[in-house]
Amino acid sequence: MSSKLKEIFDQHDGIMRTSELKEAGYYYQKIRELIEVGEIEQIRRGYYQYINEDSFSDIPIIITLFPDGVLCMESALDYYGYTDRTPDAWHLAVDNKSTRTRFYIDYPVIKPHFIQSDRYQAGIEQVKIDGKTIKIYDRERTVCDLLLHRNKVEGEVFNLAIQRYIRDPKKEEARLMKYAKLLHVEKKVQEVLGVWL
Repeated sequence: MSSKLKEIFDQHDGIMRTSELKEAGYYYQKIRELIEVGEIEQIRRGYYQYINEDSFSDIPIIITLFPDGVLCMESALDYYGYTDRTPDAWHLAVDNKSTRTRFYIDYPVIKPHFIQSDRYQAGIEQVKIDGKTIKIYDRERTVCDLLLHRNKVEGEVFNLAIQRYIRDPKKEEARLMKYAKLLHVEKKVQEVLGVWL
C-alpha cells in the first residue's frame, strides 16, 4: 500500500491535489484515513503531501503552490550567503496582479512581495535547492531590492549583505547598474556602493 502510494506521489513531486488523488482511486474517506495514520498531510485546502524524509523541505510545497514565485529579499540573501540570519519566512516576489488570498496558508510561512509587472521579470534565475529547481532573483537584483527597501531591513543585516556583495567574486557591476536604472535606485547604488565598485 505504502510503496504504491509513494510511487503515485513521486510522479507528482510529492504533492497532490484532491482531484489527482481521486483519479488515482483515493476518495474522501481513504484520504482521511491516510492523514490519520500519518502517511500524508494536508498542506493547504485541496493539496496533500506524502510524508517522508523529503517532506521536511519547504521547497516542493513552494514550487507547487507558487510556481510564479521568485525567492527575493531575505530568502535570496540567505541563498547567496549574504546574511547569517535564517529568515523566519520565505520571501517570494510575485506579479502585483496576483491574488492575495492564496498566500493565506499556515505552512510554510510565506511573505509575498507584490512587484509591478514591468519590474517583476528582471533578474530571475533558476537554482537548485534541496534537489528541486526554483526561481530566485540574481545577486544584483537582490542588492537593488535591498537598497529599494532599506527602511524595511535591519541595519546590521543591510550592512553585512552589502559588504558580502562587494567581496563576492561573482558580482557583475554592469548588471547592477542596469537594474538600478530600472528600479530607480541609481543614486542609492552610487551612495552606498560607489566607493567600492
